[in-house]
Amino acid sequence: MISKLPRWVEFGSFILALVAGLVNAVGLLGFQHQSISHLSGIATMLGTSIFDINVVDFIHLGLVLISFVLGSAISGYCLRGGSLILGRNYSGLLLLESIFLFGAIYFLSADSVQGHYLASAACGLQNALVTTYSGAVVRTTHVTGIFTDLGIMLGAKLRGEPFDKRKALLFILIITGFISGGVLGAWLFNIFEFNALFVPASICMLLALSYSLFLAKMTS
Repeated sequence: MISKLPRWVEFGSFILALVAGLVNAVGLLGFQHQSISHLSGIATMLGTSIFDINVVDFIHLGLVLISFVLGSAISGYCLRGGSLILGRNYSGLLLLESIFLFGAIYFLSADSVQGHYLASAACGLQNALVTTYSGAVVRTTHVTGIFTDLGIMLGAKLRGEPFDKRKALLFILIITGFISGGVLGAWLFNIFEFNALFVPASICMLLALSYSLFLAKMTS
């Protein structure tokens, strides 16, 4: 149950959703209108590239998908389980996400598609970072499932079932963070272009440092 999650989950989920919304905004504005933080649009474009017999686009989009999966695999290997537990190597994963985003800036500034793959891997890594606990699933790089869950909760409430206020608050924070990140990303991209990714990369680095300091304080 979400009620059993540690209290820092709300803050972390909001910030990570902000990061994802920012990265996705830069993707939509700078990667030929390709979403980066989720794969529905990429998968659809992959299908249409087959229909158009566009081999180059097909290979590129396929590699974006594979990069996302590889980023998720890194988190899956390092976390070794589905529960949010204080003491796990979240700081190392956040630092790696930061490195991926800094690398994406380097390659994108040089007009290299390698930057697309690194940005996608960063989002895949983050999407797997916040994992399941007692059957509850939290995702921060896309909001389709969050809106669906809110709708289900409202329907259940109308049927007379208890309404989980903390769960609803968590979902609202994720939605707010993702949309705010999109607004911030669009504004920064118009000024700095791909250098706008310095912001989410720096946020991930600060989160990694903050978590390490918090963990050291808790275990001292």
